[in-house]
Amino acid sequence: MRILVIGGTGFIGRHLVARLSAAEHRVLVPTRAIARGRDLQVLPTVTVVQADIHDDAALDDLLRQADAVVNLVGLLHGNRGRPYGSDFARAHVRLPERIAQGCVRNGVHRMLHMSALGADPAGPSMYQRSKGDGEAAVIAAFAGAHEAAWTFFRPSVVFGPDDRFTNTFAGLARWFPFLPIAGADARMQPVYVGDVADAMMAALANNHTRGKVYELGGPQVYTLGELVRLCALWSGHPRPVIAVPIALGRLQAAVLGLLPGDPLISNDNLDSLGVPNVLSGPMAPELGLVPTALDALAPRYLSGRG
Repeated sequence: MRILVIGGTGFIGRHLVARLSAAEHRVLVPTRAIARGRDLQVLPTVTVVQADIHDDAALDDLLRQADAVVNLVGLLHGNRGRPYGSDFARAHVRLPERIAQGCVRNGVHRMLHMSALGADPAGPSMYQRSKGDGEAAVIAAFAGAHEAAWTFFRPSVVFGPDDRFTNTFAGLARWFPFLPIAGADARMQPVYVGDVADAMMAALANNHTRGKVYELGGPQVYTLGELVRLCALWSGHPRPVIAVPIALGRLQAAVLGLLPGDPLISNDNLDSLGVPNVLSGPMAPELGLVPTALDALAPRYLSGRG
């Protein structure tokens, strides 16, 4: 199968592209900068091309070379607005809508789309609202053309050796004697990046996954405070975790937002914590997954042992 992976140079994308290549699919990965896909270029059957995925002509050219498309593009931070700012609107709503419309124009009958647990047009955060509207936009684009060509995935927080979640907390523990955390009682169900990639592989191979939404999570639910404490411990730098009020967390976020680069946490991230990031039920059996436990992998890679 010829598969276009948009967002293929990112954290989840690199794992998925490697699995697709191992299964001998022909994989096309567009990127703004070829250097970002250097590690993917050595994989057999993978082609990395420089392209602007936000340009319809370029997107059409890519889709004409594909039997299926996977959209993995996502932002954790963006400018503010109602119901969300232009950054979230462009990446989470307009892009998946344009991909779906491009699929219809170019006869691509299969689209896998990465959403998120908590996706809801009426959710408390811009992130959740934009993810919810993105799903609705994809469904609307396919309606009446290739209905149920789509499959949505809603993972909880995703962990793995090169993540920006567990590694961030482990890194903070190396420098600070204690870790103040707002929203420490927020519940999460971390899912291994390899399991997310395997779920997508299973969906591509099973037509019965069309038109379905799949929640993805690990075998255990943690609070955010527990996760931070464990990441510090597993990195070899055990630290006390101090739960702080959300109001203080918002002050921290405002200060961090003044620094260059992506902030460690934003007020929108804190808004997302108001909704438990856990599965509503067991993972779907047709995905064939036995979820990987966080404590089976994270202690090794956070300690530098693999």
